[in-house]
Amino acid sequence: MNDSTETIEEFLAQHAFDVEEAIRKAAANEIMPRWRRLAAHEVDQKSGPHDLVTDADRKAELYLTEALVALLPASVVVGEEAVHANPESYRAIRGDAPVWIVDPVDGTRQFVRGEAGFCTLVALAHRGTVLASWTYAPARDRLATAQRGKGAHLDGERLFAGVPEAGQDLRVATSHPDYTTDEQKHALLGLRTDGVAPRPCGSAGLEYLAIARGESDAVAFSWEAAWDHAAGLLLVEEAGGAHLTLAGEPFRIAGGNALPFTAARDAATARRVVSLLSSGA
Repeated sequence: MNDSTETIEEFLAQHAFDVEEAIRKAAANEIMPRWRRLAAHEVDQKSGPHDLVTDADRKAELYLTEALVALLPASVVVGEEAVHANPESYRAIRGDAPVWIVDPVDGTRQFVRGEAGFCTLVALAHRGTVLASWTYAPARDRLATAQRGKGAHLDGERLFAGVPEAGQDLRVATSHPDYTTDEQKHALLGLRTDGVAPRPCGSAGLEYLAIARGESDAVAFSWEAAWDHAAGLLLVEEAGGAHLTLAGEPFRIAGGNALPFTAARDAATARRVVSLLSSGA
């Protein structure tokens, strides 16, 4: 195939279901058999005790890498675990080839604790634009999908984020303090004000899904890793939501964003959250 957006759209029209099947099989073969059955030697730390990786993460990413490139031979994969092993591979997001952005187990801490709040995230991007995404919560067997310009869906039903309820506190999930700099902590303090109910986030992918479903109003995150955000940001956009960085610009998956940033149910809420973050910075 050539690298035109039209050709990628044709690929999605023909193979979106095949991508779904690959994600479900990765979860069935490599993730769920290890859920609540992890041995101590199957869990390792990366940057610290709050940054975990398991055999499920590694093996599911390898499965997806092989399956997705087989479906779209001109593509490359940027996966969380592969980038940890070779940080230079992250640069593929800025390249000309279609790129699969993969987080095999988003919410690894929850997975290790035996909780259901984890998911597999896959996004297909081209030249910095996310064109399609899949968010699969295998413990709950729920699949959310989005295609640019074609809406967001959960188990086949269209998602609409709506707007926050008037007079109610904004429900905002925020970065865990372990993943924030001192400057970002100050910015997030701007959310501790009347009319806002901040709380620590869980799985980023599931937080984005909660916004797309109208169950949460916004997130405020302080890190850029594309595998955590690409799938969910498209899901929120296609459900009618918006995202903005501290500079008032949409988040860029290729990086270089002013942090923290927000994704919200609607543009007005995104602007409000950024204003509060700016007041705390």
